[in-house]
Amino acid sequence: MAKHLTKQDFLDKVFDFENEKEWNFKGDRPAIIDFYADWCGPCKMVSPILDELSDEYSEKMDVYKINTEKEQELAGAFGISSIPSILFIPKDGQPQMAQGALPKDSFLSAMKDVLSVE
Repeated sequence: MAKHLTKQDFLDKVFDFENEKEWNFKGDRPAIIDFYADWCGPCKMVSPILDELSDEYSEKMDVYKINTEKEQELAGAFGISSIPSILFIPKDGQPQMAQGALPKDSFLSAMKDVLSVE
């Protein structure tokens, strides 16, 4: 099951954007972050896929969700203008953003190519 993040969780587990200018991932393993809202239809299509991936790959990566309605500052920090927006964060290297309701195949492909998770 994907874990919901508050701004404080994000600062502690992902990236302290308030104090650091350069990307510095705090996680121990790759992560996917879903920026969503409860009213968003496409977000509801992505949610079960992410929960499934979270369960299937629980030993290899983390899957997080950020409600853009509740965490507007986080959404603003990442320039989220459309949802769902999916942030793929490799253990080392720069994160990559994808937009829209991706099918499971696209997630698996990005997990392999961006996160090195298979």
